[in-house]
Amino acid sequence: MILRRLKTNHTVNLLLFPLLGVAFWLKNLLNPHLYQYTPGETGNLFFHYVYEWLKHYPLWQNVTALLLFLFIAFEILQISNRYTFIRIRTMLPATLFVLIAGGLTGLHFLHPVYFGVVFLLIAIYRLFSAYDQSTPFSAAFDTGFFLGISVLFYMNLIVLLPAFLLGIGILSRETGWREFIILITGFILPLIFTASIAWLTGNVIELHDIIWLILINPKEYLNPGLHLYIFAGFLALLTILGSARIISLYDKVKASTRRFFIVFFLIFVSSLVSIIANPGTIQEMMLVTVIPVTFLISNYFAFLKHRFWGDFLFLLLAAIAAAMQFFR
Repeated sequence: MILRRLKTNHTVNLLLFPLLGVAFWLKNLLNPHLYQYTPGETGNLFFHYVYEWLKHYPLWQNVTALLLFLFIAFEILQISNRYTFIRIRTMLPATLFVLIAGGLTGLHFLHPVYFGVVFLLIAIYRLFSAYDQSTPFSAAFDTGFFLGISVLFYMNLIVLLPAFLLGIGILSRETGWREFIILITGFILPLIFTASIAWLTGNVIELHDIIWLILINPKEYLNPGLHLYIFAGFLALLTILGSARIISLYDKVKASTRRFFIVFFLIFVSSLVSIIANPGTIQEMMLVTVIPVTFLISNYFAFLKHRFWGDFLFLLLAAIAAAMQFFR
């Protein structure tokens, strides 16, 4: 009954995911405090300017983080509706993203990954527009450009570049070398612009030190705790169930949907590789991992025929996400 109501496109559901987001952030909004960033986190090139502007205002830091969080959920909803991953129009992906990502309580503060993911989703939106185009040059350039901007906000997102290069080849009708070159050109333009500004202002050495600190010098690994492993384990179970459904219906779903999910799988694997290579980034990169998982689980819940199991699994997910708020 609960899941059936949530799957509708009713206006009330449009208000549900913002209210859930505010509920998850309520403790930080009522009792704001300055977050102690690890070395290098505030040095992400574009994020540094945002941090300098808000570093003395903990309440506005939390409000900005919450607004970015909700905007990401809205972007996910727009991608779902535009490219019809789910054959029915539903706001379920936004609600599921807020539930899943809201459980990552270690990210309930202003973190550069939120800015990065905003532009990452724009890059995904433009990448998917290349589907079945024989010359997707505009889509390839825009994809690379927005991915480059996302890297300037959160540099660890550079690990996703191979997934996007493979994605443009998978989605376009005729794969040639031009699509890859154009995407790479779009990607490096923001980086070249930033490096040029650093050279003109005499900050090349400082820029080098920042990149070294963020990418080369790994963050200290902090044990996320048993509660996060339990949460991740339950998400893994839902991911397996969602994957099994996609595989079982692989020949029945649209060709575009199959290719989109392959691209999401590449993004999912790339983010996992980043976590394994640098466990210190586990929570922020899990936010990236949550994006393909959200679409996969949304598709699973949308067409789960057994109402009891649908409501049970959804309520269990909501209960675990709520319980995570007490383990900060």
